[in-house]
Amino acid sequence: MNTVKMIDCFRNEAALTVETAAMLLAITRSLNSEKAVKALLDEDGLRYVVTEIGGISHTGFQEKTTKAILGACLNTNLIEKKTQQVHAVLHATEEAKKGILVNASTSTSLAVKVAIVRDDVWIAVAMFGQSAIHPLTNHMRAGLGVMHIS
Repeated sequence: MNTVKMIDCFRNEAALTVETAAMLLAITRSLNSEKAVKALLDEDGLRYVVTEIGGISHTGFQEKTTKAILGACLNTNLIEKKTQQVHAVLHATEEAKKGILVNASTSTSLAVKVAIVRDDVWIAVAMFGQSAIHPLTNHMRAGLGVMHIS
């Protein structure tokens, strides 16, 4: 399916939620698809940041993910350095990581795209990417966390 046509179906929604927007942005696989989703989010007045993270599931990935997401949010001014906003991002990140790490062995390699989307009230962290213990066992994983930010 043409990416633009697929994204156009979401333009007909009454209101694009931060959850849907974050997942749409996280599942994009090309720069053109990402740009099209970002244009849709811009139309709805949503704010966002995208990053990518990789690592071994229960060692570096856990710590690296939290720091990378919080850093991306602060560095792009998606959130302010205020207790409630930092707290919301951390909780949404932990929820999303649970989806990514469910049933992952301790030595699973992960490579995920992360999209963080917010409006005035909510923030969503969506993760989508590959996991594998061996290159022949690659499969996709997804995680989503949402938290009240104001």
